Amino acid sequence: MTVRLTDLPADVQQAVAATRANVTRLHEELPRWELVVWTAGNISERVPGTSDLELFVIKPSGVSYDELSPEVMVVCTMDGVKIDDGTPAELTPSSDTAAHAYVYRNMPEVSGVVHTHSTYATAWAARGEEIPCVLTMMGDEFGGSIPVGPLAIIGDDSIGQGIVETLTGHRSRAVLMQNHGVFTIGPTARKAVAAAVMCEEVARTVHISRQLGDPIAIPDDIVDRLFDRYQNVYGQHGAAGVTTQED
Repeated sequence: MTVRLTDLPADVQQAVAATRANVTRLHEELPRWELVVWTAGNISERVPGTSDLELFVIKPSGVSYDELSPEVMVVCTMDGVKIDDGTPAELTPSSDTAAHAYVYRNMPEVSGVVHTHSTYATAWAARGEEIPCVLTMMGDEFGGSIPVGPLAIIGDDSIGQGIVETLTGHRSRAVLMQNHGVFTIGPTARKAVAAAVMCEEVARTVHISRQLGDPIAIPDDIVDRLFDRYQNVYGQHGAAGVTTQED
């Protein structure tokens, strides 16, 4: 049976509208930080408050960033199926939709997924090499190295399976999918975008460091302390009227 957005409760429709607007704003960050070119890359986010019919919003396939608006963002079920959301029938969701849906189905703590082909991080992915934890920034944000996921082809949920298998039990919110690019996850789409920005920054810095010699690995116990402090002490942590640690 086709799910129609207009048949859903008013509060769900409002949540969908808010998520579409948020996902649209966040897509502006990808070219701003030079994480994507042309129409590549995508962001998705769960729609909150839709437990009976779980939905997420994702970028439409092949649409350039300057043409994105809340009205063209595609609404999908957790099976990756587009609902009747008011967009033209020919406006299909991202080719990575099945991967995003698989992550959401298998990682309930995740509410945002980002995919980029940012230059330096993707260069590490092309080598099938993890980014070693040689910067305190990496200990803070990722809790260690940024791992590599398996080679997987677009078209089904194989990429999603690789993301889940690689990141389950790992502190990193980023994974370098071999020969492909970067996927990041987060409790919100905004935090997943922040992880994508940070992933490219450390990929670039560690690459440059390796041109000068062998980077010095940070001992595990110090990485643990860095991660704990950044996640639990640094920033404002929900104080009224102030920004959170990712800002």
